[in-house]
Amino acid sequence: MGQTVILNRQGNTALIEIDNPPVNALSQSVRAGLIEALDQAEADPAIEMIALLGKGKVFIAGADIKEFGKPPQSPILPDVISRLENSPKPVIAILHGVALGGGLEVALGCHYRVAFNDIRLGLPEVKLGLLPGAGGTQRLPRLTGLATAAEWITKGIAVDAATALAEGLIDEVTDAESGEAVATAITRRWKSDDLRLRKTGELPNPASNAPALEAIRQQLEKQHPNLYSPYRILEALQASCTLPLVEGLRFERDLFFQCMDSPQRAGLIHHFFASKAIGKVPGGEAEIKLIRLVLSGEHSIFNALAHHPLALRSSSSNPGIEVHIRKAADAKEPTTVVVKVVNADTDLTDTTEAFTLLSIPDSSMLELIDHHQQPEVQQALMNVLKTGGFTVIPSKERSLYDTLCASQVNADNPRKALENAALSAAEAGLCYRPADIDVLAIETLAYPQHLGGPHYQATLSK
Repeated sequence: MGQTVILNRQGNTALIEIDNPPVNALSQSVRAGLIEALDQAEADPAIEMIALLGKGKVFIAGADIKEFGKPPQSPILPDVISRLENSPKPVIAILHGVALGGGLEVALGCHYRVAFNDIRLGLPEVKLGLLPGAGGTQRLPRLTGLATAAEWITKGIAVDAATALAEGLIDEVTDAESGEAVATAITRRWKSDDLRLRKTGELPNPASNAPALEAIRQQLEKQHPNLYSPYRILEALQASCTLPLVEGLRFERDLFFQCMDSPQRAGLIHHFFASKAIGKVPGGEAEIKLIRLVLSGEHSIFNALAHHPLALRSSSSNPGIEVHIRKAADAKEPTTVVVKVVNADTDLTDTTEAFTLLSIPDSSMLELIDHHQQPEVQQALMNVLKTGGFTVIPSKERSLYDTLCASQVNADNPRKALENAALSAAEAGLCYRPADIDVLAIETLAYPQHLGGPHYQATLSK
């Protein structure tokens, strides 16, 4: 089983624990480990029940996205879930943190689902240009009904424990002290016939609900007419109403690979990884101790930072943030860095401050421009700003946002103009990563998300 799946025995219960930090992604080693642990638990005559748990903060956050686009490695996830569902011994899923994507599909393959109150459950594959490819479109509607499953899957909605319980996705909510305690209690109840176990795939097909699917289709055509995967999801869900499980799973898998081959999938996954990376400034790893923030003026950003433990108010009338920091190499006197806070319509051609913090209209996104090449200070500032709930794009020398906006003025082809501006900005060294430009354009300038971003598209065409 290696180190990513651990099998322990607790009386007559086998505890199979996934340990693949940070989010217990379903990598090949986890999938293989689950099969091996199941084999051992089923072969042990002393084991009467199997409990599946996740180590750390989550159950399973989903598939290993790094494997997307590569040849599938055995065992594939649908086969692992079929093994769980067809186990001759009862298998319960004990859910905490998140059970998303393939993680929820694993839980759907178990015979009983117990969740802690902190759980978030969902099938968000549509946000990556995909559909659930390991039974999600076939098993979920058998539990919740077609309309609910269609709403959740086409929108990538994650629900809480109370909603999941009310809709039939999970069987109970627990406030036990640990997953091990839940496993003990469930085994005891099962042995006393006080527990109703069921195999999701053996439940009846969900009732057809053409009006619900048509309503969702019409909504998609208004909001996302150019997307590919939501319409394939509707096809798979409709099939769940008529096809036997085995055929429905095969049909779902075919649609999954159609989505996987779509250029939209590559663009959306590029945006996913780009969004994860923007909070990091290369070269900003050095230790910086922030002494205090002195906020002045009346800018709306200050409202979000006013409760920061290092924030003080200044009587100055000029909007800005005076930051007092101490570098690890300088243990004596702190350094003062003044950050000018401006709106998007401010002229940035005459900037003397070390940093400019640009507030982007109609967005929770900020741009922090480093004029004096202090990446470690920029990183420390970004960490503070993120506590105010902002997404912060770091840039260098000049504003990326201003550069992209300028390309739109009198442009005959705004999309092409953005792509050219993205290439120029990256070549001029205004960004740390070209993917930062992609996130900025998608989140603030309505560049189509499924295209991945202007720099991504421009480099594809080269």
